[in-house]
Amino acid sequence: MNVRNRLLAGLIAVASAFAVPVHAAYPDHPVTILVPWGAGGPADTLARLIGSLLERELNQTFVVVNRAGGSGVVGHAAMKESRPDGYTLGLATVEITMLHWAGLGDFNQNDFTTLAIVNSDAAAVMVNADSPYKTAKELILDIKAKPAGTFKASGSGQGGIYHLALAGWLIDEGVDPNKVQWIPSQGGAPAMKDLLAHGTDFVTASLPEGQALIDAGRVRGLANMDVKRLALYPNVPTLKEATGSNWTTLTWRALVGPKGMPKEATERLVTALRKVTQTKEYKDFMEQRGYGIAWIEGQDAVVFENKADAEFGRIMKATGLAK
Repeated sequence: MNVRNRLLAGLIAVASAFAVPVHAAYPDHPVTILVPWGAGGPADTLARLIGSLLERELNQTFVVVNRAGGSGVVGHAAMKESRPDGYTLGLATVEITMLHWAGLGDFNQNDFTTLAIVNSDAAAVMVNADSPYKTAKELILDIKAKPAGTFKASGSGQGGIYHLALAGWLIDEGVDPNKVQWIPSQGGAPAMKDLLAHGTDFVTASLPEGQALIDAGRVRGLANMDVKRLALYPNVPTLKEATGSNWTTLTWRALVGPKGMPKEATERLVTALRKVTQTKEYKDFMEQRGYGIAWIEGQDAVVFENKADAEFGRIMKATGLAK
């Protein structure tokens, strides 16, 4: 090799040593969104909407996979244990701040990368259309007056969000949180069916979960556990208006990934998610179904989740559900 060729080879070697590996921009292959609940419910519906909008925004396939079971444990555990490369996400629900209190999961909100909280819905009190109770005030007065076990309610699994919604309301009203018998269910939709069959006296779940039955005149909403009335149901008062109780309960949903996701993937997803949740298509979809729109990202989301964790821990301890 002559001097010129040796010099050229040397320069190539030096350049190669300092070359930065080239990676395809995220995402360069399909992304999975895990949903810890069954198909057809609010979490599943929301995940599919977000997935379809992100597909268009990021020009990549987003596949929604339902991993239901164990009151949300199965799906949330799968999210936590996924490879933190940005290609397995999850639509986490409020249960990530609750399950560990019941000893059902070895994770909490701090085991995830929360991209943003995108939805929140207030719990509500609903009765069968033929129920004698026309107001939440009438219902709570009868609960106070009658023996423990007289009333049965449902809306979620034992220790689930809607069970705690009821327990918190009872505690705020000065009633033993176990005075009403809780009938576990796999969610608001199954609980509504049980209500129609007169298996329970009332349900605590979100009004959107009872929308079809309310609109059909088969179920009546007595109160919602928010600080304001819902636009879709302006005639349903808040719990404060109905009974004077200050208790509120929100069920919320967040797009998350496992801890330790790459900064590039996290930032790209948050930017895209912020953009698609501001579109008319997204807002119209949420409004038509009565789903509450929320946006909390970054450290604000962590603060929000930690506050919810502490509140649910307090209620679960008072109810004897904490392990």
